[in-house]
Amino acid sequence: MDYVQVAEKMAGLVRERGAEILTGTRVTAIRRTGDGLVLETTRGPVEGRYLVNCAGLHSDRVAQMMGIRPEVRIIPFRGEYYMLRPERRSLVRNLIYPVPDPQFPFLGVHFTRTVHGDVEAGPNAVLALAREGYTRSTVRPSDVAGLLAYRGFWAMARRYWRMGSYELYRSASKAAFVRSLQRLVPDIRGEDIGRGGAGVRAQAVTAEGGLVDDFSIAVIEGAVHVLNAPSPGATASLAIGRHIAGLAASTFRLPA
Repeated sequence: MDYVQVAEKMAGLVRERGAEILTGTRVTAIRRTGDGLVLETTRGPVEGRYLVNCAGLHSDRVAQMMGIRPEVRIIPFRGEYYMLRPERRSLVRNLIYPVPDPQFPFLGVHFTRTVHGDVEAGPNAVLALAREGYTRSTVRPSDVAGLLAYRGFWAMARRYWRMGSYELYRSASKAAFVRSLQRLVPDIRGEDIGRGGAGVRAQAVTAEGGLVDDFSIAVIEGAVHVLNAPSPGATASLAIGRHIAGLAASTFRLPA
């Protein structure tokens, strides 16, 4: 399916029910008032009685603004894709996935036919140097400093340095990426693919360096914080949304 159209449709349905959606708006602070909460944002204050935090790459930071010390910290991993050239799309007629490695919450490189007829190949999983590090050149010093200051990052690096080094190599080497793809489709060659886009995974990591592969949700008075929502987040978004809505209704004691 086309997730852009899905998101646009959801936004339309939300607006029809009287809600307001503010895009391009960053939360800078959260404070409690007698009646609820005030979110200080780059477009002025937003008042509300309750908060549901589904901030993805910044979910831990939003939780910290409310005085929570999350048990996990978000570490961004960029997933880079290649696209099959149109004349070679016949190599892949359906979805092709590898057998997952139970040690890692990443799917591994795979082939996906899109609703528009394209074929994606990827992604890898490369440590990003910014929370929105969608390109190799995107570096945010404050995000890097946060990484280096978190003991869970160093514990993760010690545990998975071989895998991390290989992912960096595969990111830099198209030939290495192609060799990974050939394990699924032996006939594919380097000239059959071109660079595609990239996404950033909000990977929750414990202080002991563990990669969290399950939901992590913190509930406090007046707020529900979704600190980790693992794959398949988009595919299962409606079911996840119903679960979080039910949790919020229960936590906030809202009428059915």
